[in-house]
Amino acid sequence: MNNSFQEIPLSEHKVARDRISHNALKVTDRLQSAGFKAYVVGGAPRDLLLGFTPKDFDIGTDATPEQVRELFRNARLIGRRFRLAHVRFGREIIEVATFRGTGDTGERSVEDGGRVLRDNVFGSEAEDAIRRDFTINALMYDPSNETIRDYTDGYADVARRKLRLIGDPELRYREDPVRMMRAIRFKSKLGLEIDGPSEAPIPEMAPLLADIPPARLLDELLKMLLGGGAWNGFKTLVEYRLWHELFPGLLDSPENPPRLIEQAFCNTDQRVAEDKPVTPGFLFAALFWPRAREEARRREQNGQPPVEALAAAGEKVFSKYTSRVSIHRRFSTMAKEIWMFQPRFDKRRGKRAMRLLQERRFRAAYDFLLLRADEDPAAAELAKWWTEVQEVDAETRNEMIFGSRKKQQPKTRQGS
Repeated sequence: MNNSFQEIPLSEHKVARDRISHNALKVTDRLQSAGFKAYVVGGAPRDLLLGFTPKDFDIGTDATPEQVRELFRNARLIGRRFRLAHVRFGREIIEVATFRGTGDTGERSVEDGGRVLRDNVFGSEAEDAIRRDFTINALMYDPSNETIRDYTDGYADVARRKLRLIGDPELRYREDPVRMMRAIRFKSKLGLEIDGPSEAPIPEMAPLLADIPPARLLDELLKMLLGGGAWNGFKTLVEYRLWHELFPGLLDSPENPPRLIEQAFCNTDQRVAEDKPVTPGFLFAALFWPRAREEARRREQNGQPPVEALAAAGEKVFSKYTSRVSIHRRFSTMAKEIWMFQPRFDKRRGKRAMRLLQERRFRAAYDFLLLRADEDPAAAELAKWWTEVQEVDAETRNEMIFGSRKKQQPKTRQGS
């Protein structure tokens, strides 16, 4: 890899200063005014060059975390594995990290297998660039002169839409196996091609994910599923054998998942594209549904009522299949509530049906019913009825649910 430094001018890259978050500019301007180096780093320069809108703007600087805190009263120091500062501006948080070094001074801890446990070794901007994971993530944008600083040929890789690890791929994956998931996320979301040497070790090294804390795997998985590339991300995780390490045994054939799961991922991607809210609970309801349905049917055959059977089945399947990825309780609870709604859709008459329309989880459960309708004729008939009952006027809705219009009783005159 050519690590010679390049400074790309605005006339070539076309990313003007006004495309950077106003609050990120406040941070870089104040740090530079105080005599420090400060650049917009990470995903923001990459996304802007690729034509995407960055989700957030991170800053790299030669100021230490303590010096950043001295300059910004709204800064808070966080992290043990990587010490950095969060500068808060209302709802926006600008993450400020000190340049990482390649030397031996500072706090650095590596386990026997090569995974980095703690890394607070500070260094120069050049060292920071070559220590990042992929070349396209090593670009630095200097708002003061609107140039892009490139130490790894990342700018050329962006132009080629190539995803390439910095350094020896096997060593970098051992340092942090989550980099394999990040490679899949960038490939599926940004439409990049993984460089051959960076791609080849992934299937063989996939078992290293078993050593990653379950909460961290969930965090990386959610970035993929909620970022607009859920369906492509899932298929690519399966292709590279990473899915099998995240949820072993959850799906009988991940290469050919149920249509309900495919549709749930595609619908989520569509909602992200339309800037509509999405929730992990709904996706996990789809992913775990085949196993939950199997378990619930066994329980129903033993005499357990359908709603109770689904509740118990949910507890069992989430407990069994989440040893590698830690699913937050609020997500699994929402999934189980969606499932327990499904038998209740069978009741289309009386006050219970009317109350169902008003319940908090009705919309999510109804959307899930629509997914079921694609593969279950009985569910399709139910979905048609519940769709219609929402679209008609109040009088017709009463007829559909109560069977007839409520007749007014004639008034009687006193003394008659």
